[in-house]
Amino acid sequence: MAAAAPDAPAGFSEAPAPTATAQPEAGGEDSREVRVLQSLRGKICEAKNLLPYLGPNKMRDCFCTINLDQEEVYRTQVVEKSLSPFFSEEFYFEIPRTFQYLSFYVYDKNVLQRDLRIGKVAIKKEDLCNHSGKETWFSLQPVDSNSEVQGKVHLELKLNELITENGTVCQQLVVHVKACHGLPLINGQSCDPYATVSLVGPSRNDQKKTKVKKKTSNPQFNEIFYFEVTRSSSYTRKSQFQVEEEDIEKLEIRIDLWNNGNLVQDVFLGEIKVPVNVLRNDASHQAWYLLQPRDNGNKSSKTDDLGSLRLNICYTEDYVLPSEYYGPLKTLLLKSPDVQPISASAAYILGEICRDKNDAVLPLVRLLLHHDKLVPFATAVAELDLKETQDANTIFRGNSLATRCLDEMMKIVGGHYLKVTLKPILDEICESSKSCEIDPIKLKEGDNVENNKENLRYYVDKLFSTIVKSSMSCPTVMCDIFYSLRQMATQRFPNDPHVQYSAVSSFVFLRFFAVAVVSPHTFHLRPHHPDPQTIRTLTLISKTIQTLGSWGSLSKSKSSFKETFMCEFFKMFQEEGYIMAVKKFLDEISSTETKESSGTSEPVHLKEGEMYKRAQGRTRIGKKNFKKRWFCLTSRELTYHKQPGKDAIYTIPVKNILAVEKLEESSFNKKNMFQVIHTEKPLYVQANNCVEANEWIDVLCRVSRCNQNRLSSYHPSAYLNGNWLCCLETSENALGCKPCTAGVPADIQIDIDEDRETERIYSLFTLSLLKLHKMEEACGTIAVYQGPQKEPDDYSNFVIEDSVTTFKTIQQIKSVIEKLDEPHEKYRKKRSSSAKYGSKENPIGKIF
Repeated sequence: MAAAAPDAPAGFSEAPAPTATAQPEAGGEDSREVRVLQSLRGKICEAKNLLPYLGPNKMRDCFCTINLDQEEVYRTQVVEKSLSPFFSEEFYFEIPRTFQYLSFYVYDKNVLQRDLRIGKVAIKKEDLCNHSGKETWFSLQPVDSNSEVQGKVHLELKLNELITENGTVCQQLVVHVKACHGLPLINGQSCDPYATVSLVGPSRNDQKKTKVKKKTSNPQFNEIFYFEVTRSSSYTRKSQFQVEEEDIEKLEIRIDLWNNGNLVQDVFLGEIKVPVNVLRNDASHQAWYLLQPRDNGNKSSKTDDLGSLRLNICYTEDYVLPSEYYGPLKTLLLKSPDVQPISASAAYILGEICRDKNDAVLPLVRLLLHHDKLVPFATAVAELDLKETQDANTIFRGNSLATRCLDEMMKIVGGHYLKVTLKPILDEICESSKSCEIDPIKLKEGDNVENNKENLRYYVDKLFSTIVKSSMSCPTVMCDIFYSLRQMATQRFPNDPHVQYSAVSSFVFLRFFAVAVVSPHTFHLRPHHPDPQTIRTLTLISKTIQTLGSWGSLSKSKSSFKETFMCEFFKMFQEEGYIMAVKKFLDEISSTETKESSGTSEPVHLKEGEMYKRAQGRTRIGKKNFKKRWFCLTSRELTYHKQPGKDAIYTIPVKNILAVEKLEESSFNKKNMFQVIHTEKPLYVQANNCVEANEWIDVLCRVSRCNQNRLSSYHPSAYLNGNWLCCLETSENALGCKPCTAGVPADIQIDIDEDRETERIYSLFTLSLLKLHKMEEACGTIAVYQGPQKEPDDYSNFVIEDSVTTFKTIQQIKSVIEKLDEPHEKYRKKRSSSAKYGSKENPIGKIF
C-alpha cells in the first residue's frame, strides 16, 4: 500500500483523484478476466575467460542462446575466434507459457558435429527479480544431461489390503502413472517418452516400465503398477517378508522419465521421488510433481574454469485487470501534456522516480501514442531539456526522458519507414561477399584497399541517396515532433544558423538510421544475424552515414573521426552536394506540410521467418508431410516460399483470413503449432518455439481482425481420416466446437494494449513509492524554506519547478494507486488459494 501522505504545508491542499466511473468489485466474476502477461527484455553483453581448446588453436567460435527451461527461444550471432566474445545483443519478447528456469547457454560452434555447450547460467523464475535492471557477471555452470529437465508428472498412490496364502495381511501399493505435461523437445522434435516406476528401499529395488508414447510432449500413460509391502500388524517374527515395519519409513516410489532413443542411447528427462509414508494418514494420494534432476546431476566441477557471462535481465509479470479499473490512472497520465509546468505531470514524475528511466519510457510512449498525446508531451519535455543545454553542439546528446521518449517513438512508428528505405540495400550488402575493410591493420592477405574503398563508397552513396529521398515515407508523428524540435532549438539558440538542423539530425541520423544500419536484426530488417565481415561493413557504413548527417547539417569543414583511415575516406564526401542534400531532407521531414501515409502506396511488411508447414494434400494419394518454408506477411497477404527472395509458392490474401488459432499438439504430435483458417483448407504451421508461435498468431490476428465473415468458433484439432479429432464431426465443413479467442488491438503497425501499458505503469509507481514519498517531502521542504536549506541530497536530483502543483499531482498518483492496490490484492489472494498445492497449476516440487 502507498505510504501515508505527510501533512500538507502552507499553500498546499490535498488534490482529489481524477473522477471516473465506479470500479467493479474485485473477486467477483470480473476476476476471471484477469490476464497474466509475462515479458523479458535485456541484453547479452559479453563472456570472458572461456575454457580454451587443449590444442594449438585455443580460440573458439561462440554464440549464446536463451532458453525457457529446455526450449531455445533466442540465439545470438557467432563471434569467431575468441575466448572473451563480445555479443552486445538486446532482446525483447513476450513469454506465452509457464516456466521454471530461464537459462543462457554459451556454445562453441562446430561445423561438422553437434555444437558444444561450454557452460550455462540458469536462473529460477522466482529469482529473476533479484537481477532486474542491472548488469551482472554470472559464473558459467557445467552442463550435464542429467540436470537438464523440464515438465511434470501426474501420479496417484493407493494402499490396498491383501491376505496372503499363509493368512497374513499385507499391503499392496498401487502406483497409477497418469500423464506428463511439458516434456522437452529432443533435437527439435517431440520426444518418445516412457517411464520407469521403482519401489526403492534398503533391501529392495523393484522396477517396472510403461509403454513408449510416440512423438508427444504431453503423454497420457494411464498405466497401473502393483508392489507388495507390509504394515505393523501384518507380520510375525516367523514371517518370510523381507521388509519390516521400520523399513516402510524408508521406502519410496521413484519415477524416471526417458526418451526412447531407438538406435541410440535413451535420454534422461527427469525424475521424482515420493516417500511411501505420504499414505500414513490417507489411503490414497494424488498430485502433480515437477520433474527434478538426478542426484548426481551436478557432478563436481571447477566452475571457475568455465568462464563467466555478463547479462542485463528485466523480467516482468503483469496482472492485467479489466479495463474499467484503469480509468482514473489513465485519465491522470493522459492529462500530462496539459500540465504546467510539464515537470509537475504524472508522466514526468514517473520518469523521475523510476530507478531506470527506460522502464518508464516504453509504457508511457505507447500509452500516449495510442491516445495521440505523445507529440505535445515529447515537445514539452524536450523544451525542458533545451533550458538546461548551454552549448548548441551538444543539443539532445544526453539520455534524458525526452531523448529516450523520442528514441522509443521512432522504434515503434518508424519500423515500416526503415523497411521501405533501408531493407533493399541492407539485403544487397548482407547477401554480397564484397570486402569493405579500409583499416590497414585489419586488411586480410590479398585485399586491395583501393577496391575496398570503392565498395564502401558505393554502399554509402546508395544508402545516403535513398535516405535523403525518403522524406515522403517519414511517419507523420516523427515529422510533427521534428518540426517542434526545430522551432524550439531556433528560439533557444537564435544566433546559431545550424542548430535548427542539428536538433533534427541528432535523432534521425544518429539515433535512427545509423543504429538500424549497424544492427538490422534488432529492427527486423534482416531475419538472421550478419556474419562478422558483414557486421564490420555495416559498422563502417553506419559511421559514415552518421557523420554525413551531422556534418552536412552543421556545415563543418572537418569530420569528427578519430581514425586516420576514416578521415581519409570521408574526404570523398566533403562536397557541397552532400550538404545541400542533407539540409533539403531535414527541411522536408521537419515541415508542417501533410505527408502521404507511409502505408497507402505499398503493403506494410509485418513479419517474416522460417517455419514448417503441413502439405496441403491436394491429391488423395499425396503424402501430407511437413516442409520447411520461408513465410512472409504484409498488410495484404501471407505467402510462403522455398527460400527468402524466391517467388511465392502459396498466397493467402489477408482479406480471406477467417481466424488464426493455436492447434492442439495431439493433432500431429508436434508442439508450437497454429492454424490459419481461410476460405480454402486450413493452413497448419509449426513455429520453431513458443515465443515465435505467439508472435505469429498475434500479428496475424491483428492484420485480419477487421475482416468480414470472421469466425466465432473453430476446431482446435485437425481434420484427419474423415473426422475432426476434437469433436469427431465427420463433415469437413462442420461448425467449430470451441469459441475463437478474444480480439486483439486493431492497429496493425502499432500494436498497443493500453490496459497492459497502464498496468505496467501502476507496477512502476508501486515499486517506486519510497522515492515518490521523498519527492513529496521535497515539495514541502521547498515550499516552507523557499529552496533547499537542509539535506539537499534527499531531493536535489528531482526536477521540481512548481512545488505546489507537483505536490498535488503526487497526491493524485497516490490516491489512484491505493485504489488499484485493492483489486490486485484480492486477485492475489484468490489466485494463491485456488491453486492447491499438488495441482497442475501448482505442482509439488515448485520452488518459492
